[in-house]
Amino acid sequence: MKPTAVEHIGIAVKNLAESVRFYENLLGSKCYAIEEVKDQKVRTAFFKIGSIKIELLESTEPGGPIGKFISKKGEGLHHIAFAVGRLDDALAEMEAAGVRLIDKAPRSGGESLRIAFLHPESTGGVLIELCSEA
Repeated sequence: MKPTAVEHIGIAVKNLAESVRFYENLLGSKCYAIEEVKDQKVRTAFFKIGSIKIELLESTEPGGPIGKFISKKGEGLHHIAFAVGRLDDALAEMEAAGVRLIDKAPRSGGESLRIAFLHPESTGGVLIELCSEA
């Protein structure tokens, strides 16, 4: 597997509206998209910095993945996402290499991307998301 780019960096936040204001001031640019990904129980906001995106993630339910993350570790860096050409092939390659997969099959993510996560126990403690166009 050879990623084609860093697709985005995900940051878990408690309050999306407050965090959007902070990042708009910090980055000097407006958030270009806010959306809800219902099956992941999350609302997201995106910023573009050069060729990389920043994704803010707010849980829509305390028991959702981001809600659990924040209750355990607090707000902050959640994951790094890499763009790959063929997500199914990348997952098969990672699994064959002994990498533990959170998602054995792609699912729908923000911005209409297909996504899958690699388990931090196999990636040096970093949650890694793989992304491809639908």
